This record gives sequence, C-alpha cells and structure tokens, in this order.
Amino acid sequence: MRIARCTDGGAPFWAVVDRTGDTVRPFLGAFAEWAPAVTRGEGEATLRFTGEVRKLSDVRLLPPIEKTNKVVVAGANYRKHLVEFGVAPPARPVAFLKAYGALIGAADPIRYPPVTRELDYEVELVAVVGAERIDPADPFAGLLGYTVGNDVSARDEQRAGPPGIGMDLFSAKSQDQTTGLGPWIVTRDEFPAGQPRLRLGLTVNGAVRQDGTTADMTWTVGELLAFIDARVGFDCGDVLFTGTPEGVAQGTGNYLQPGDVVEATVEGIGTLRNVVGDRPV
Repeated sequence: MRIARCTDGGAPFWAVVDRTGDTVRPFLGAFAEWAPAVTRGEGEATLRFTGEVRKLSDVRLLPPIEKTNKVVVAGANYRKHLVEFGVAPPARPVAFLKAYGALIGAADPIRYPPVTRELDYEVELVAVVGAERIDPADPFAGLLGYTVGNDVSARDEQRAGPPGIGMDLFSAKSQDQTTGLGPWIVTRDEFPAGQPRLRLGLTVNGAVRQDGTTADMTWTVGELLAFIDARVGFDCGDVLFTGTPEGVAQGTGNYLQPGDVVEATVEGIGTLRNVVGDRPV
C-alpha cells in the first residue's frame, strides 16, 4: 500500500495512492491514530475513508510526516561514501536530528540557502516508524514502511565547526526548505522481511551522480533503529534517513546550481523531482 500526505490548498490529509499513481483516496485521522494498526498488518480495513477519490494531479504531495514528529538522520553508513570524505569508518553508528522546517515535498523547489555556495545532495532510503515503540529484539516490526529522502547539505557550513568541536551538522543539514521527502510511504509488507536490498540513485539534469544499493550499508536499518532508540526513543510517525552511497558533490566539487533538476529514486518506492531555486544575491 502507498500512503501519501496531501493538500488541495486546505488542511493536509492522508490518502491511499492507487497502484497506477493516478488517484488518491483520502482517509480520516492523524498518523498516530491509524499507523499502529497498519504496521501490525491489519491493512486498509482499518482506515476510515472519506470523501471522493481525487486525481493525484489535483493535490500537492507533502512530506509524509506530521509536524510533531522527529526527523533522525544516520550518517557515515556507506563505506565508499566515507572514502569520498577521507574519513575512517566509525566504530558505531552516527546520528543527528534534522529540523522539520528543512523538509519539502516530492515536487517542491529546493530553496538555495543564502549562507552557502556548496549545496550538495544525498539520496537515501528513509524508514518510517509506525508503532508506538520499537522492540529492540525485532526493530523491523515497528516500521510502517519506507520512503525516499534527499538529504541536501551545505558542505561549507558543515566544515565551519570550530576546531575541537567538530562538524556543524545543524547548519549543514537543517537549512529551511531544502530536504526532499516522499513522494509517499510504501508499507513494509511490500518488501521482503529484514534488511531492504534496493537500488537507489540520483541524477542532476539527467546525468547520473549516485548509483548504489542499500545492501552496501554498514549498519542495517534494524541496527540503526535499535541503536538510536536506545538513546533517543522513536515515536509513532518519526522518520529515519539511513545514509547515502558514494557520488556526492563533495567528492567532485560539482555542487548544485540554480535551475538544476534533481531526481532522487529508490527502487520500489518512487522518485523525488525537485528544482533548485535561485541563489540569493
């Protein structure tokens, strides 16, 4: 099942997207009211559908997360990506929080932040927590499903942290209206059990920049969930970016420019298509 968060100009609503991607069928309730049952495998029967089926083209796809939820990002989780940065593999997972205001929908423009000249991209598989709590013995059971993320980063801001303190990940990763998330959530039952093995890639103006597979993760989605939840507990509706493969602009110097069309795709889920906005004068 594909579940999207939408607006037609009014209040956001959740809807099931049909298999052809042509229509959406709205249903009632906030995420925490329906997601636990769907996560348990109870399916569409638990949803309270309302109103008429609408054309997908008549709604705007919003990031599939509500404003009260956390955005958690795991970094340094693909070995070849670490080579680009000249960084040794860490002994344990690395994670941080991203501001909700950084998120944009599947077709929204990427705002070019005024504080950077090194705007980068990172396609990522994003896990969506649907249970009220994560079971450390079976963390996958707490997932509603997966979506696509593009963890756009200001690399010059990332390197601007004072010596002895480290990278400034907040400035680098939480710039307003930069991070694509969507287009929808594909529920966990549409994938084989356990660690997903999905192709993920990113193009800029049609040219391939990233081409990898989630099978190359250092830590599985389940291991990341358990590690983070032991420190900062996941709530129903939280999302977890799980890292990016090699090919980011930091390795080549080929950073995003105004007008660039950025397409981030994860196999079996969908594509984000975002255009970079004008650079402030």
